[in-house]
Amino acid sequence: MTKSLFLLTTLASLTFAGFAVAQENAATEETQTTEAPATGADLSVLDTGEPVIEGPADDNTYVKSTHGDWAVQCLRVPEGPEPCQMYQLLKDSNGGSVAEVSIFRLNNGGQVAAGGTFVVPLETLLTEKLNVRVDSGQAKRYDFSFCTTVGCYARVGFTTEDVSAFRRGNVANVTIVPALAPDQRVTVAMSLSGFTAAYDEISALEEQNQ
Repeated sequence: MTKSLFLLTTLASLTFAGFAVAQENAATEETQTTEAPATGADLSVLDTGEPVIEGPADDNTYVKSTHGDWAVQCLRVPEGPEPCQMYQLLKDSNGGSVAEVSIFRLNNGGQVAAGGTFVVPLETLLTEKLNVRVDSGQAKRYDFSFCTTVGCYARVGFTTEDVSAFRRGNVANVTIVPALAPDQRVTVAMSLSGFTAAYDEISALEEQNQ
């Protein structure tokens, strides 16, 4: 649906909605002139509202440290240990933001050593999945989990072998397929510079929180 068609559809729906409200109000006024007002109504069931105090939204996420192209992000909490993860914004060759990835340590995950979340644009062909290839190694495909107004999410699990490949590698190429151009591929580089230091830090923080 084009923007113009969407705009016209929206305006039309608002016009009809306003027309319906006007008719309803006219009918209500006519009824009120012919009927006597009710007496003895129980006003205790009516909510009179309360003031809303507007204030700036608190962003409790902060960058604890940076290692190469990775940032260690932590979440401030009222009490208890702060959860932390490593984060990187993935950009294309023109510097435009394409995707983002966050990786967090998992304890007692069996073969899964770490969890990861990739966020890609909404215009992604989900059935083609998300591909990750470290340097010239074998690519792995991951399913997408869900989409929101922000983008589409792939929640993945990285095995010990995956983490070892990230430690040794230089770059991991992340590939998605545009929904409007299914014959094309969009690949962005996930730099592995600083991966080992960032991963070791979140691992140490996770152990401290146990």
